[in-house]
Amino acid sequence: MDYDKIEIRWHGRGGQGAKTAALLLADVCFKTGAYVQGFPEYGPERMGAPITAFNRISSKEIRVHSNIYTPDLVVVVDESLLNSVDVTAGLKEDGAIIVNTALRPDDIKPLLKGFNGRIYTIDARKISVEALGKYFPNSPMLAAAVAVSKVMEKDEFIKEMRASYEHKFAKKPEVIEGNMKALTMTFDALNIA
Repeated sequence: MDYDKIEIRWHGRGGQGAKTAALLLADVCFKTGAYVQGFPEYGPERMGAPITAFNRISSKEIRVHSNIYTPDLVVVVDESLLNSVDVTAGLKEDGAIIVNTALRPDDIKPLLKGFNGRIYTIDARKISVEALGKYFPNSPMLAAAVAVSKVMEKDEFIKEMRASYEHKFAKKPEVIEGNMKALTMTFDALNIA
């Protein structure tokens, strides 16, 4: 790990897995020796309501315990939030945003309130339906966050996620393979060097 600290803010809706993705990211980074925090911002959570979750990942001990106000990366799990939530609030000028959409980055740029940093789009619906047979955007968005933030190498991430899924879904091997396929498809779709 060749960075001091990366802060990530997740925007999603209740039931889409943004909180789960943030916690999984913290878990896999911890297993590779990083200092981590993964936590949701609690409010009136209910299915479909906007939610926010956070990650801090560092090669050094993390001494701050607050929400993240100036993230390096923002992950938007539901593109409809672009119309109702200021997802770019506090996003560093040299930061990045990933949006779950079938649109291209140039198509969503007008919705990002003048943000001129790196914009990535990934069609998590298409990937998850192909890989899992249902719409679960959190695995593709988790892989996208790792690919863009470069908090770990792809091969290490895939290995750690397989171990995590094998533990979590020991009695559902079909879920493991579907999620692994979704992770790999996301890396391939983003094609980040």
